[in-house]
Amino acid sequence: MSRRSYEDHGTGDPTAVPGAAGLALLAVGGWLLTTARPWHKPGHTLTLALGWTVSGALLVSGLVLLTRCVRAVHGAPEAPEGPTNA
Repeated sequence: MSRRSYEDHGTGDPTAVPGAAGLALLAVGGWLLTTARPWHKPGHTLTLALGWTVSGALLVSGLVLLTRCVRAVHGAPEAPEGPTNA
C-alpha cells in the first residue's frame, strides 16, 4: 500500500521543464500586469486592453502548466499490472 518515494521514479524529472515554464509564465504575466496599470498612467483603451489580455493569458497558461505538473507528481497511483488474486 506504500507508494514509491519521489526519488525512486528513475533519472530525470518529466515535470521539471513544464513546471519551470509555468513559473516563468506566471512571472512574466504578473510583471506585465503591473506595468499595464491604468490608474497610474492612463493610455489608449486598445493598448490597455491588449496588455491586460496578454498578461491574463500568460497567467492562465502558467497556472495550467503548474496544475498539470502538480497532478502528475501527486496524482493517484497507477493500477498494478497483471491479474490480482484476492
